[in-house]
Amino acid sequence: MPTEMEHITEHLPGWLEESRHAASEGKVADYIPELAHAPADALGCTLIDTNGNTVTAGDCSLSFTMQSISKVFTLLLALMDRGEERVFNHVGMEPSGDDYNSMLKLELVEPGKPFNPLINAGAIAITALIKGDSTDEQFTRIRDFFRTIAGNPDIDYNHGVYTSEQQTAHRNRSLAYFLKDNDVLSDDTEVEDVLDVYFRQCALEVNCEQLARMGMVLANGGFDLVTGQELIPYRYVQIAKTFMVTCGMYNASGEFAIQAGIPAKSGVSGGILALVPGRYGIGVIGPSLNRKGNSTAGLHLLQKLSAQYNWSIF
Repeated sequence: MPTEMEHITEHLPGWLEESRHAASEGKVADYIPELAHAPADALGCTLIDTNGNTVTAGDCSLSFTMQSISKVFTLLLALMDRGEERVFNHVGMEPSGDDYNSMLKLELVEPGKPFNPLINAGAIAITALIKGDSTDEQFTRIRDFFRTIAGNPDIDYNHGVYTSEQQTAHRNRSLAYFLKDNDVLSDDTEVEDVLDVYFRQCALEVNCEQLARMGMVLANGGFDLVTGQELIPYRYVQIAKTFMVTCGMYNASGEFAIQAGIPAKSGVSGGILALVPGRYGIGVIGPSLNRKGNSTAGLHLLQKLSAQYNWSIF
């Protein structure tokens, strides 16, 4: 009888093609103009088990920027830099129920700090906590952390996407200045400096295999069996995985928890980082998005895989 990994290897290409049709139900993000060039019907998936064995299908060679997926790893780096108490003085631990770029509850709910680190306001606050004497040093530490977890020394940011976001990110600027007015960002924090690091962080470019490798490290509790190194303390991985379940798919996180039941984080480039604890890291790209910012074909494929192999953690 074939192992689960062998069964996935045999069937993933066919299931992926079945899911590709769901791309027609969404559209490619264009609020960052550079993202609009992505192929709407693309779909790729890489799955890596905790020993590094790999299965790929579809358009896995397509590079894409991490966008909001990066928030998971800057949270982990901030926790490693500052500890839980300091981090959660600046962001909360609850789902917001609002769009990822909403500022509604910052004004309506005391004490005015972001509800969690995976919405834009919370991620900006987290980026400000990364250690470094300059914006370049902060970003270099973020990039090098991502490179280490992905096992790839060449990961860098896409200058075109970075510039495009920098020139059009009026809502994120509003959020950041509101955070400063609420003392979530300290008096000595320069808003434009934090945003510059944040935009570069979001523009870090990966492919499905690199993303799956990052997921594999999280699936294994922060320990990379391929290199034999503990890269992230287990406690912080627990925190990150919990946020992925409760907040990782924007304000469709509850629906995804019911339909798939695995930790995941999406980005508006169409990427999805998912993991099956103790077993697999998964990287998906499908640029066509639903109205909540999640890949339509990617969701379809992950829900199919989870149902097929009973992956739900619930």
